Formats: sequence, C-alpha cells, structure tokens
Amino acid sequence: MDRTQHGTADSGLNPRVVALGTAGGPMWWTGEGAGRRSGIATAVLVGDRAYLVDCGHGVGRQLMLAGIGISSIKGIFLTHLHSDHTIDLGSLAIFGLYELSKGDRIKVLGPGDRGMLPPVSERAHQAPQPIFPARATPGTVSLFESILQGYATDLNDRIFDTLRPSPYEFFDVEDISVPDGTGYHPNANPTPDMEPFEIFADDVVTVTATLVRHAPVAPAFAFRFDTAEGSVTISGDTGPCRNLVRLAAGTDLLMHEAIDVDWIYRDRPGVPADSVQAAIDHHNNAHTSVADCVRIATEAGARALALHHLVPGTSPRETWLRGASNFDGRYLVPDDLDEISFARSSLVHR
Repeated sequence: MDRTQHGTADSGLNPRVVALGTAGGPMWWTGEGAGRRSGIATAVLVGDRAYLVDCGHGVGRQLMLAGIGISSIKGIFLTHLHSDHTIDLGSLAIFGLYELSKGDRIKVLGPGDRGMLPPVSERAHQAPQPIFPARATPGTVSLFESILQGYATDLNDRIFDTLRPSPYEFFDVEDISVPDGTGYHPNANPTPDMEPFEIFADDVVTVTATLVRHAPVAPAFAFRFDTAEGSVTISGDTGPCRNLVRLAAGTDLLMHEAIDVDWIYRDRPGVPADSVQAAIDHHNNAHTSVADCVRIATEAGARALALHHLVPGTSPRETWLRGASNFDGRYLVPDDLDEISFARSSLVHR
C-alpha cells in the first residue's frame, strides 16, 4: 500500500512517541508494582504537533509531566470504547478548556455506535439485562456528548459566570465510518479481512486505520501514523490479526498490546466461576501474548517493537522481556513517559 508522505526527508520533524501510560485494563492495579504504570495513552509527536492515541486514566497529568501542551494536540484517536481507553477523555475536554485559545481545534476520532448488543457469553446461565437499553451502544460522538451533558452544571456555571467557552468551540468529534463493502458486522464479522483506510491527514502526518480482533468490542481499530521521516503503528487492543500485519507492513515502530498469559489463569477469590471462565475466554481471544507480538512484528517487517498496554500493569519487567531474543529488530518495553523515536534515520530510546 502506498503511504502519503509529507515534506522532505530529514526535514526536522523529529517523529517520536511518548508512552504516556503503559498499563491496560479497567482497574487500578494493586499489590507489588502498584502505581508503576498509568492508564493507556500514547502521544505521537511530529514537529511541534501532538496526536494522542487513547485517553487512559491519568492522561492529563502525564501530558503535563511530559511537557506536552493541550494546545499542541491536533487530534485524539480512540482505538475502541472500552473505559480504560476513554476514561479521561472528559478531563481533557473540560480541564483542557483552560489551556486552549481562540483558533485552537482538536479533532476527536473514534468508533461509531456498535448498533446492537454483543452476544451473551456461552458461560451465562441466563441472559443479562443491559443498562440504558434505549442507548446501549453509543459511539464516540454520543460518548462525548454524554460526558459534557453530565458536567453541564459545571460547564454552564463557567460559561455564564466567568464567560468561559464551550468545549464544542475547540473539539470536533467524529465517528470513524467503516468503509462499505468490507463485510463488517459487529457480531457476525467484526474483523473482516480488509485494506487499511485513511481517516485523517494534515501537512505532516497521514493516519490510516484497520479493524482488529477485540471482540466483542466492535468496531475496534489500530492506527498507523506516516510522516516524511518515519512511521509508527499502534495496535490498539487485539488478538493476533492479519489486518494488523497488513497495516504495520514495513513500519519503523510497532507499539503492540501484550498480556501475561500466566496471569489469565490466576485464582480470583470471590469471583463467580462462570465470570472467571468468561474472562479467560475473552483474554485468550482478544489479547496477544508476548510470543505472538514478536511473530506479528516479524511478519510485518517492523524495525522496532515496543510492548505497551501491559496486562496486568504490575507484572515484573522480565515477563515482557521474554520475547527479546526472538526479535531481530529493536525490542522495547517502555515505562511511562519514555520517549521513542520512529525516525527511519535513527531509533533512539531514552
């Protein structure tokens, strides 16, 4: 697939990512290693512009610690609508108001309405009841609207009393449309074999997407950022997936989620047996082992592989380093706030 390039080689774009948060999972990890990793969020930096992928817990604080101003963000890209990827979208939109000025615009792109409830786990003894059945599967536009509606007291107080602007003056929110003809269906075919498709472009970066395997969540996306000096592909949450290999073909850096397979089968005292088995089913189908991350990166021809969205967020570093000897490129396990260059001319990690 041809990738749109911008500018000229070595044009000073200094393309890099900052691993703002490297833990996955809708929880605060406790026990040994607690607090080591914040919720999943990645900043893609190109020149003086920032593009944010996912908004896990603590993302605003992590941006502050990384020295990345909200006003430098030109796009926020949500891989899927699980809460560990979206929980602090509201804090960016509301607290971010105080860092934005007239003329600043941030594009927010993420999955649309699923359109129907997911199938019930085969482990269920009876069908569960959905919450908010009239609006059971909102997409990104509706999610953003609901967040602001929930904070309308706060926002209107500041709009009327201190003459602050509405978040809608700065944030343009859009659902990503899955291209026609792919055969996509949220239940029957959530990850059809498909070509990557463009979702965003400006004069320094082109962003393409593909559907990945994270059922029952649908749609779930991976994103690739191409610049004149290099590319980075961010897997989102997924099991092993040919679409991701195609999207990441020849990428300079692949950032891939990883799960500790041993952790999947740990004891869960107090959790009903059917829920435990359903969780095991999900983790095995919708996430990727360290060994499979290496295989995928190798098949894609990625120059570098960085593991993030680590589940659990407290597993020792040795758990994630198991694949290093099997990958021919640069192998990284970034900590929060680590910076990784994805420039073709050099790959620097600090």
